[in-house]
Amino acid sequence: MLVNVSYNNKQIDNKIDQQVGKPYSLPERFKLKGIGSPKLIITQTSIQIHNLLILDNNRNQCNIEMRPNGIIVGFRSLLESYALVIPYHKLVLYKGKAEEYSIYKDNYFIKIQARTKDKEIHRFVQKILKAKTRLSGLRIEDI
Repeated sequence: MLVNVSYNNKQIDNKIDQQVGKPYSLPERFKLKGIGSPKLIITQTSIQIHNLLILDNNRNQCNIEMRPNGIIVGFRSLLESYALVIPYHKLVLYKGKAEEYSIYKDNYFIKIQARTKDKEIHRFVQKILKAKTRLSGLRIEDI
């Protein structure tokens, strides 16, 4: 779900909370050693997101927030803030090129730059993958 989150809207907040859960509490954030990513450079996007990002001439950047049942990829265009809400069961995250991670949800995708010297980004992606694995539980292959 791609939504404009620039303004306080209870209906949109409720939809986001239903899909990925409410934000972590402060003790949970400390326990997880942070739930937000560093600034991420966008290298490529799906056409829907690309049409929003080309409206201004700023560098295309995003950040990721972890929630109990998914992630929220946030980015800005002009003076508006947008969020791509991705539940863990729809999240596909992989490393395609040597210095790039790809985040997919249905027909949306965002590719982010992850150079080898950016260890923070690699650690954060591993944290997301562990959370997704923990939530998915037992699989057929595990039996």
